Amino acid sequence: MELSSDSSTRDILSALKASADPARLAEMERVGIRTDAAIGLSNPELRQIAKAVGVNHGRASALWQSPVREAKMLALLTFDPAELTQEDMLALAGDFASWEMVDLAADLFVEARFDAALVAAFAEDDREFVRRTAFAMIAGAAVHRKKEPDESFLALFPLIEAHAADQRNFVKKAVNWALRNIGMRNIRCHRAALALAEKLAARADRTEAWVGRDAVRYLSDPKRLARLKA
Repeated sequence: MELSSDSSTRDILSALKASADPARLAEMERVGIRTDAAIGLSNPELRQIAKAVGVNHGRASALWQSPVREAKMLALLTFDPAELTQEDMLALAGDFASWEMVDLAADLFVEARFDAALVAAFAEDDREFVRRTAFAMIAGAAVHRKKEPDESFLALFPLIEAHAADQRNFVKKAVNWALRNIGMRNIRCHRAALALAEKLAARADRTEAWVGRDAVRYLSDPKRLARLKA
């Protein structure tokens, strides 16, 4: 079935099932993707389908209601960021079931809206993948929102410090990711991020120390420093 912008939700779901390859599930499990609701389509394949069907907010909302992992991923690729409200984003995050879903949604959310209040709302939620959303958004915005003032990111350091002790794998890695990406924006942000990383590295808490040490190592890499200065 050839898909296009006129394709219905039913057409798309049928095409996903027809193209699925269950043999991919083992590899997906290996990289930490939940497969209990997956049918076996890769992200590059989903991006091709998203390109074919285009952005359609209503249809994406319908796809999100499907329990199928690939339908939800396609929904995140075809939501219209201009139509997403803060309430929509908070509701979507409550259904996140894997790191890949979070990281794809974070790009969408950053395009829709990036402000400290929304990021804090995600961070304050104790659910692992909802909290990860906060720091995945920071990490993505630090790279893609080049015109955002440095102050927007420096103001988020207390949030990073507050959650650096979260031992859960997908949270602590996102906290670390956010700190590193802020540090690579420019020299000013680098100095501030490195100072926070060194502070965390000296902590007695093992998770905080790991977040700090890894960020120090990343931000002190000579090749990265050379690129930053250039």
